[in-house]
Amino acid sequence: MAPSTPLLTVRGSEGLYMVNGPPHFTESTVFPRESGKNCKVYTFSKDGTLFAWGNGEKVNIINVTNKGLLHSFNLPKAVCLEFSPKNTVLATWQPYTNTIANKLHLQKINDFVLSPGPQPYKVAVYVPGSKGAPSFVRLYQYPNFAGPHAALANKSFFKADKVTMLWNKKATAVLVIASTEVDKTGASYYGEQTLHYIATNGESAVVQLPKNGPIYDVVWNSSSTEFCAVYGFMPAKATIFNLKCDPVFDFGTGPRNAAYYSPHGHILVLAGFGNLRGQMEVWDVKNYKLISKPVASDSTYFAWCPDGEHILTATCAPRLRVNNGYKIWHYTGSILHKYDVPSNAELWQVSWQPFLDGIFPAKTITYQAVPSEVPNEEPKVATAYRPPALRNKPITNSKLHEEEPPQNMKPQSGNDKPLSKTALKNQRKHEAKKAAKQEARSDKSPDLTPTPAPQSTPRSTISQSISGDPEIDKKIKNLKKKLKAIEQLKEQAATGKQLEKNQLEKIQKETALLQELEDLELGI
Repeated sequence: MAPSTPLLTVRGSEGLYMVNGPPHFTESTVFPRESGKNCKVYTFSKDGTLFAWGNGEKVNIINVTNKGLLHSFNLPKAVCLEFSPKNTVLATWQPYTNTIANKLHLQKINDFVLSPGPQPYKVAVYVPGSKGAPSFVRLYQYPNFAGPHAALANKSFFKADKVTMLWNKKATAVLVIASTEVDKTGASYYGEQTLHYIATNGESAVVQLPKNGPIYDVVWNSSSTEFCAVYGFMPAKATIFNLKCDPVFDFGTGPRNAAYYSPHGHILVLAGFGNLRGQMEVWDVKNYKLISKPVASDSTYFAWCPDGEHILTATCAPRLRVNNGYKIWHYTGSILHKYDVPSNAELWQVSWQPFLDGIFPAKTITYQAVPSEVPNEEPKVATAYRPPALRNKPITNSKLHEEEPPQNMKPQSGNDKPLSKTALKNQRKHEAKKAAKQEARSDKSPDLTPTPAPQSTPRSTISQSISGDPEIDKKIKNLKKKLKAIEQLKEQAATGKQLEKNQLEKIQKETALLQELEDLELGI
């Protein structure tokens, strides 16, 4: 029997109701519409067979398959519902007791995250640093919490006011985004972020991100063998890394701040939501080919359909109170269904009915847009602001930011085919050795000879002229040596070499050193 089509649940000022998924998009008879504005919460079971909702008076549970009401509880104030993995318990956000089965005794635990999936269960715990001691994340396997050697893995680090911990699907590794509230170098008002990898076998590493700036999003592939990071000052870079934290594929730069793998892990969507215009890039990550580039303006929500073929985007209140509604797309960029909420109403929540893994088989990826009766909306292109003095003058081709194409679209001398992973790694090693030789030769040259700055160093247009003051010239020379050493470390990291802690700290000082160099050369 073919799997049923996932239902879409919609909650807003028009009530709570369900919509049949593609290709019909009609209101479903599985669930009679719950009218009114009192419905504040709903949830599906993990396999999608049970549905529970609260209407301000009771919490009701129905069986989605046979449309029957199973239970009704007098819980008018429930604001959070969650089914247990085996559908035997419904937890509500109400004061209740359970017998404590086990305890983890660790001082000053600030956060913890349980692993997904079946037994054996694992937990990642975070303890912030204090009085000069570093912060750390430890991994444990339940119920082995006692003793100094109970931890499966431990990773300590500085510069962490808070962390975000992300388990992969197989519960074999955790990615930790460590964040500080303030960037002491003054380079960013986002604070400062670093990315760490911790595996349950004890391995750990710092993920080297080639571009400075905030980390917007990190997401695991469902295979648990790779992850994608979106990072760096806009336009942001996106890179796929393997479990050795080596870069596998570089998507270049673009207006993006989020990444979403399909349920089967074969398609990746890079998107720019929030303060960006809703541009999406849909990639085949088995062959690293761009499938489509749709635009979902003003989107506040994104979700893959469990079938791995359809995408849901929505504009919901209270994030945005105008132009509320949702769209269902095919990954090739076609809009298959669209619903706009009336101007006097609001959309609060919309989500897919979940299904267990394996119910929907992965299908061959197509690059041709599927037919649709809903016309695609042409995004409005906003023209750049021009001051009145320049409005009657020709527009130049100068760009504020230099766009970087994906690695398989960069010009290849004498060969149009993209390089293999081994060839890319050897190319990086060759470029690093070449740069090291050039820097060695430049160290032997007279001090008055201008030394070209490495291309990857910011502010590379800083003047190379000397100040005329011997002391200042000496400081400038020392700063340049330090920056060259940092550039060599970055090249080594790009080739996959594991750097020491003091070497990583040197790289983090690059922005401050560049500012100091610029101030000296400008005579500040």
